[in-house]
Amino acid sequence: MALKNRWLALVGLTISILVIGFDLTILNVALPTMAADIGADTGELQWIVDSYAVVYAAAMLPAGLLGDRFGRRKLLVTGLVIFLAGSVLGAVVDTPGPVIAARTIMGVGAALIMPLTLSVIPTLFKGKEQTKAIAVITVGMSVGMPLGPLVSGWLLDHFWWGSVFVFNIPLVAIGIVACLLLIPETRDASAPSIDMLSTVLGILGLGALIYGVIEAPAEGWGDPVIIGSMVAGVLMLVGLVMRERRQSHPMVDLELLKNPAYRWNTIIATLAMFVFMGLMFVLPQYLQAVQGHDAFGTGLRLMPLMAGTIIVARAVPPLTARFGTRPLVVAGVALMGLAMLLGSTTEADTGYGFTALWMTLTGLGIGFVLVPALDSALASLPRGREGTGSGLMTTIRQVGGAFGIALLGSMLNGSFTDKLDTTGVPEQAAEAAKESVVAAQTVAAKLDLPQLAQSAESSFVHGMGVVLLVCGIAGLATAVLSAFVLPNDRKEKETQEAGEQPLAESLSGPAGGVRQ
Repeated sequence: MALKNRWLALVGLTISILVIGFDLTILNVALPTMAADIGADTGELQWIVDSYAVVYAAAMLPAGLLGDRFGRRKLLVTGLVIFLAGSVLGAVVDTPGPVIAARTIMGVGAALIMPLTLSVIPTLFKGKEQTKAIAVITVGMSVGMPLGPLVSGWLLDHFWWGSVFVFNIPLVAIGIVACLLLIPETRDASAPSIDMLSTVLGILGLGALIYGVIEAPAEGWGDPVIIGSMVAGVLMLVGLVMRERRQSHPMVDLELLKNPAYRWNTIIATLAMFVFMGLMFVLPQYLQAVQGHDAFGTGLRLMPLMAGTIIVARAVPPLTARFGTRPLVVAGVALMGLAMLLGSTTEADTGYGFTALWMTLTGLGIGFVLVPALDSALASLPRGREGTGSGLMTTIRQVGGAFGIALLGSMLNGSFTDKLDTTGVPEQAAEAAKESVVAAQTVAAKLDLPQLAQSAESSFVHGMGVVLLVCGIAGLATAVLSAFVLPNDRKEKETQEAGEQPLAESLSGPAGGVRQ
């Protein structure tokens, strides 16, 4: 494939990934408007958000295998079409149930898009160019998450709530055209057949576990439904592992985890996502509820996080070629940890400049972790196993991110509730105030209790400080772990680059056709 076409294909893939990043955060700003316009109660609003996240994580495991067996381009296009259908449905319905259904459909599409996009990269790019391509994809995902509230805020200021779904349609359409015209079809003829029992165990097990993790901060970790969901999820996943270990051609290829480069780069990237998603849960609330910015202003002020990632994405490929993966990942995780520790000193009246500083440092650290770690993990996959390997890797990372939101969110809520001073507040109003900083501010406004609003803000910032402190310590511990367990791939990269085939040859068979 011509150089120009390969990079055009990457643009199409990046746009597809960008949409997934948008939809992880874009609805958070739209929920109050949707509650008023379609009459959704609190539980329905929660499911509008959670249905996407649960299905997205649970359906990813079989997605990579389906791509390996039936064609990566074909399944990637299928995922984009499913995502497009969900977006169209979400834009035209006007009651909570169909909106939840639309988000569920979008989650299925996203589960196909993410791992199959990563699995296509090694078929288009090799060596240094693969590192650059991974950097572009990482930036696309990173840009999407902080841009979600920014785009959503602007759309809601000018259009109706359904515009947050309409926004996806042209972007996904571009991705579909790019895949059909620019990406060669590849598959693995030896990929195992679909084991329905394993598929059901994987989807239901991950779905139940992620549901429990997401809902636990709101319902309580001791809630019988939460405990039952998580126990059932763990049991089904254990059953999946036991079944897969007996299969000659497993759907979940746990043998891949025996490769140190794949195993440890995946684990380190997952720990980084745990910290990063926790941060993305805390920061928008701080900027809106404590600093008083609107939705658009919040998205705008999250840009330093994105800027840091973009800056590093340009620098990582040559640095990786020179020093290898391990030094960059260790430095990146350490920088993330130090930035979080710096952020933990933030006070309620701290100026935005200080917040922008440690957000920028965090973005730099994230770029130094995710780009080389993903590149090294993908490069270690055996030929023909890109779909299965990237699906497993992405699922593990998504589960890590969900745990980050749940555990750190629970920690934030606990610290906020313990610190909040409700002296002199009626009992019923005090209970309502403890639900969140926004709820406390609402109670304070209705009862004209400025001291409650002040206590809510300081309590939230205290809880945020605790979360960032834990994230900082986790980041530094991960940096130490990375230094000891990550393979030193510098010599391997030098050997590979010295004997690297021309790209056209590496993508072609003896007759010049695309490799299958």
